[in-house]
Amino acid sequence: MSPRKRVALITGGARGIGLGIAQSLASAGYDLAINGLRAEEDARPALDALRQRGAEVLYCRADVGDRAARAAMLAAIQEHFGRLNVLVNNAGVAPKVRADLLEATEESFEWVMRTNLQGPYFLTQAAANWMIEQKRDDPQFYACLINISSVSSTAATPHRGEYCISKAGVAMATKLWAVRMAEFDVPVYEVRPGIIRSDMTRPVIEKYDKLIAEGLLVQPRWGLPEDVGRAVAMLLRGDLPYSTGQVLMVDGGFSIERL
Repeated sequence: MSPRKRVALITGGARGIGLGIAQSLASAGYDLAINGLRAEEDARPALDALRQRGAEVLYCRADVGDRAARAAMLAAIQEHFGRLNVLVNNAGVAPKVRADLLEATEESFEWVMRTNLQGPYFLTQAAANWMIEQKRDDPQFYACLINISSVSSTAATPHRGEYCISKAGVAMATKLWAVRMAEFDVPVYEVRPGIIRSDMTRPVIEKYDKLIAEGLLVQPRWGLPEDVGRAVAMLLRGDLPYSTGQVLMVDGGFSIERL
């Protein structure tokens, strides 16, 4: 164990955007608690690659939408590392079926909300209370909360409305936690990715290849997980110390209004 190194919990950290974040933080000197749904053996290549970057890595298999699983995950981190400096709420799901608003089911809505919004909200609550305890014991203790949202928090996509609403909720949660944690000197940020090449976007590669070629983005390329990872690492360096509650866009200019 590295007692002087900061510890970051990254949900969904063994693949896609989460792995890009984990790689950046491992290279920045963090030890890592990596959360995922897969068996640890299936995630081992990614975990070993993070260890090769110098990080001590604890794998926490847990569904962030499950209350008991969240509590067990934090207990495991406390037992292994004894501290938690950073929570990166990254884990998320897309609807299993991209259904029109007129046809979407309550079951899909509830599943997406539980994973993308309710789970992170209450994981943040638990982690925030632990961070407050750590700061009371040591006023110099560094802590930070980061939410990974999506341009879908503001860009309407009627065939996956539950996903858009969940990410809009994450955006508001960032503001709420920023206000609440300010008295404890814990900054809260939102990183809002655009079209990122990952497992989630694999089924729509051809669609977005065409849209990007037609000028959808100012920077005409797919975003990569490491683009998001660099943004998170920059925030955790403390480069924006007077900007709690703010959104960092990582979207290749998608959100720029153009004529």
